[in-house]
Amino acid sequence: MNRIAINALQSLRLLPRAALVLIVLSAPVLAMPMMRAGADTTIDAPAAKKHGVGFVLLVSLQRG
Repeated sequence: MNRIAINALQSLRLLPRAALVLIVLSAPVLAMPMMRAGADTTIDAPAAKKHGVGFVLLVSLQRG
């Protein structure tokens, strides 16, 4: 076999693996348009509880 035929066979053997990797990597990107959340769906973090420790610490550091 000549070099062109050997290179062609190696490329054909690599093609299914490359296609599989491409499918696995593109699946999440292609699935995103299907997962549309409604306008009423909101994801928020819980509100932080304020205890006022920062102000007390600031005043006590200024006095010292």
